[in-house]
Amino acid sequence: MATGQLFSKTTQALFYNYKQLPIQRMLDFDFLCGRETPSVAGIINPGSEGFQKLFFGQEEIAIPVHSTVEAACAAHPTADVFINFASFRSAAASSMSALKQPTIRVVAIIAEGVPESDTKQLIGFAKANNKVVIGPATVGGIQAGAFKIGDTAGTIDNIIQCKLYRPGSVGFVSKSGGMSNELYNTIARVTDGVYEGIAIGGDVFPGSTLSDHVLRFNNIPQVKMIVVLGELGGRDEYSLVEALKQGKINKPVVAWVSGTCATLFKSEVQFGHAGAKSGGEMESAQAKNQALRDAGATVPTSYEAFEGAIKEAFEKLVSEGKTTPVKEITPPQIPEDLNTAIKSGKVRAPTHIISTISDDRGEEPCYAGVPMSSIVEQGLGVGDVISLLWFKRSLPRYCTRFIEICTLLCADHGPCVSGAHNTIVTARAGKDLVSCLVSGLLTIGPRFGGAVDDAARYFKDAYDRGLTPYEFVESMKKRGIRVPGIGHRIKRGDNRDKRVELLQLYARENFPSVKYMEYAVQVETYTLSKANNLVLNVDGAIGSLFLDLLAGSGMFTKPEIDEIVEIGYLNGLFVLARSIGLIGHTFDQKRLKQPLYRHPWEDVLYTK
Repeated sequence: MATGQLFSKTTQALFYNYKQLPIQRMLDFDFLCGRETPSVAGIINPGSEGFQKLFFGQEEIAIPVHSTVEAACAAHPTADVFINFASFRSAAASSMSALKQPTIRVVAIIAEGVPESDTKQLIGFAKANNKVVIGPATVGGIQAGAFKIGDTAGTIDNIIQCKLYRPGSVGFVSKSGGMSNELYNTIARVTDGVYEGIAIGGDVFPGSTLSDHVLRFNNIPQVKMIVVLGELGGRDEYSLVEALKQGKINKPVVAWVSGTCATLFKSEVQFGHAGAKSGGEMESAQAKNQALRDAGATVPTSYEAFEGAIKEAFEKLVSEGKTTPVKEITPPQIPEDLNTAIKSGKVRAPTHIISTISDDRGEEPCYAGVPMSSIVEQGLGVGDVISLLWFKRSLPRYCTRFIEICTLLCADHGPCVSGAHNTIVTARAGKDLVSCLVSGLLTIGPRFGGAVDDAARYFKDAYDRGLTPYEFVESMKKRGIRVPGIGHRIKRGDNRDKRVELLQLYARENFPSVKYMEYAVQVETYTLSKANNLVLNVDGAIGSLFLDLLAGSGMFTKPEIDEIVEIGYLNGLFVLARSIGLIGHTFDQKRLKQPLYRHPWEDVLYTK
C-alpha cells in the first residue's frame, strides 16, 4: 500500500446513504479550510434521485442525489473517495460496487459488525487493484486543512481546538475513532498539530493496518514525526515492529498500545471493539508496547505519559532543526445555523405562518388547546371538532349537534344537481378522486349551495335594522337582488323541503332563541304571496338558524358574529357536507365502471 498522501484540498467524495449531519460537518470543514469547492460531489441514496440542499459557508448549495453507485461515479468522475454510511447488512455489497469503479481510489466503511468473510473479500480486492479501504467500524480520517471523512474529529469547535483547519507536522494513526479525537487534541497542545490522521477501525480485520499508514506517512515530506495508538488484541502492531526493525521507517515514532489494565482481570476481557480482545500473551498491550520499544519506537510507561513523550519528540525535532513549527492562522467564522442561533438566544427571526387553531409541537396534536386524546376520551363528535377548529371554542352540545345535522342533511341532493353532475362527468373521464371532488366543489356559489352566507348576511341586516318583511323584500327588488335563501326549483308552498322542516323543529326544541329564523319565516310568508315556489330553502334555513346559534349561545360578541358571516363560515358547512356526497358519486361511478360521458346531441338546442 505504502505510496503517499491520500487526500488533498481538491479531493472530492461520494457519500453513500444520506446523513445530513456528517455531510454538513464535511462542508463546514471545507469552508473552515478555505476550500474553493465542496468536498462532497454527490450523494447516493438507493432508489432516490434529485438534490439535497446544504450549506457551503454562507451559500446554500444543491448536491446531486443518485440512485446507484455506477450513476454517481459516471456523473462525478473526479470524485475518488467513497464514504459508506450504509448499515452493516449492506455495507459490504455497496463498498464492493464502489471498489469496482475505476474512478474510486479510497473507500471508508463506517458501519460496525460487517461480516468478517465479506471484509476479507473487500481487502483482497482492494489490494489486488491498488485501492485503499479504511474501516469497517471507523469514524474515517482527516487531512488537516484539506479534507475530512464524515464525522471525523467531531464538531467544528473541536476541530478548531485541535487546529485541524490547517496542516501540522504529525502523522497520526489509531484503531479507535473516539480516542482519535482525544489524541488530535493532545497532539495540538504539544506540537504544531496533525498533518493527517486515520482511524483504521476496531474490527478484527481492518481494511488497512497501522503499519500501512505509518509507511505512507514515512513517504510524505510534510510529516516529520508519527504518533500511533494501538490496542490489545490482534497482531497488527507487530507488522509495524517488523517495519521498524527493517529500517523502513526513518521518522520518529511515538506509540502506545492501550489495554494494559486487562491484566488486572482474572478472565479474558472483551473491550469495546470487536478486535480489542487478547488472544494470548503476544496480543496483550504489555507485550506489544515492549516489542515496539525494542524496535526503536518511543513508548511511554503509561498512557498518562503519552502526551509528554509526544511533546519531547517534537521539541527534539525543532531543536535539531529538522522541522519548523507551522505558523498559526486565524480560521474563518463558520456561519451559525438559524435554528441553533435562535435556541441559544443570539438572534430572533420572524415566523412565516400564524396558526391559532391547532398545535402539533407536543406529544400529540391539540385542537384549540384541547389534546386529541381528550377529544376521543370525551366521546366528542365531528361537530365538536368543527367547533374547536372553526370557532376556537367548545360550543354547547345543542350547537355542535346542529352543525352535525346540517352536515347530514346537506351531504347530497342526488346526481342531477350541478355539483354532483360535474363530479360524475369527471369520474367517468377517469380522473382521480381529488380532481372529481374539486370539479364538483367549484360549482358551489351564489346559484348552487353558496347562498348560506348571503342569506345570513341579508336576513341579519334587515332584522337588526327593524325592516318589515315587506320593506326588506321590496328594497331587495328595487336593487335588483334576489333574496338569498328564498326560492326553489322543485319545492312549493304546499310541498315544503323536509330538510328545512327538520332544522326548524330542532331549533325550536333546543335553541334559546330563534328570532332570526322566525323573521325568515315571515319573509317566506310574504314571498309566497307572490309566487308558490318562493319558499324558504335549506340555505335560508341554515343561514338564519346559524345566526340564532351564534347570538343565542352567548359565546360570541356582535363583532365576532359579523366577522363569521363576512368571512364565509356558513358556506363552509355546505362545502364540508357536500364533499361527502361528491366523494360518494366519484366512488359510485368508478365502482360501476361507467364510460366517458358524452352529452346527447338531441338535448342541445343548436341555433344561430
